[in-house]
Amino acid sequence: MEQYVRGRPHPALAGLVADYGGYRETSSAPVRRRQAPRGGCAMILGLGPPLRLHGPAGPLVPTSFLAGLHESAVVTEFVGEQAGLQVNLTPLGVFTLLGRPTSDLTNLTPELAELDVPALGGLPERLCHDPDWESRFARVDATLLGLLDASRTRPDPEVTWAWGRLVRTSGAVGVADLAAGTGWSRRHLLTRFRSQIGLAPKAAGRVLRFERAAGMLVPTLAERDHGARAHATLADVAAACGYADHSHLDREFRSLAGCTPSEYVAGWG
Repeated sequence: MEQYVRGRPHPALAGLVADYGGYRETSSAPVRRRQAPRGGCAMILGLGPPLRLHGPAGPLVPTSFLAGLHESAVVTEFVGEQAGLQVNLTPLGVFTLLGRPTSDLTNLTPELAELDVPALGGLPERLCHDPDWESRFARVDATLLGLLDASRTRPDPEVTWAWGRLVRTSGAVGVADLAAGTGWSRRHLLTRFRSQIGLAPKAAGRVLRFERAAGMLVPTLAERDHGARAHATLADVAAACGYADHSHLDREFRSLAGCTPSEYVAGWG
């Protein structure tokens, strides 16, 4: 049994929160999923048994956690029932709402209680008492709007601009061009960008380019719901995303996803 429900955040959270996703599923056999790096941070608000995670931070069994930007894949595993609400945050959203350097969370998946944010720590339990997904999305909205109102942390306009350029081009902008656009030195850009985004500009661009390539190979959840299949060939993806050739694409998938492109595609079908 599977249930997936999408929610849209309050307009005041634009640029900080991409979307919400509620889910419930049950499986009598172990379910393992490869969560490849992407240009966002996922906060999981567990409404059931914990997930087992295998990744850079080691084997973990959290119920509710925040995943920072990663440079390698994390494998999730469960058997039986799994339910929760996923909040897809931008790196700048993490920086703003938590009021701490996003780099503190890079390649880590701390439990919510470890973040020392009381409003988040007690949120999963409160969500369990809500009658439906609409009510849960509204409660998350209210919690995040409260954090935004209380936060005195805001990203540098230069970092916001540089991150936006990288996102819009899927990483196809060099560090020198970004530095020139901000009027900063490359060293100053690297320091401020890494603190507020979680990765240095070059590493962030690499993840965004990979995310585009992976998206060309595998349909989104919405597309899968309508029976869509990806049609791009590996050669098409390599050329479109700026990889030198098929071998370059293959090396990047092995490094960032822990598998070949073909294995990655096979993993969702």
